Amino acid sequence: MTILTILIPVTLVMGVVGLGAFFWSLRSGQYEDLEGDGARILFEDAEAPLPDRSISATHRTSTETTT
Repeated sequence: MTILTILIPVTLVMGVVGLGAFFWSLRSGQYEDLEGDGARILFEDAEAPLPDRSISATHRTSTETTT
């Protein structure tokens, strides 16, 4: 029975934190564009440019000499 004196306040605090997070998400605009993400996943984006190989080679040699 004494465990209830701990569990009830913990539950209430968790509820208040969850409610606060929900209201924060409403104010910050998390639910403004509900269809945008669903449509964005269906359409293929333009291909991203390939990374420059000279940067990778330089990074690779600099890390090999330091170890």
